[in-house]
Amino acid sequence: MVKGATTSHVRIDVGGSVVTASITNEAVADLKLEKGKQAYAVIKASDVMVGID
Repeated sequence: MVKGATTSHVRIDVGGSVVTASITNEAVADLKLEKGKQAYAVIKASDVMVGID
């Protein structure tokens, strides 16, 4: 987790893939998030883009 002035970048390992989310520091405190603590990601997307090199 990288904590900024108002938001934190939270990384969650989901089956070997890492999901990164930007959430408020208030949300981090409310959820009592800390490194190594189990958490889950809820993903809501209206568009998904897939690309290749």
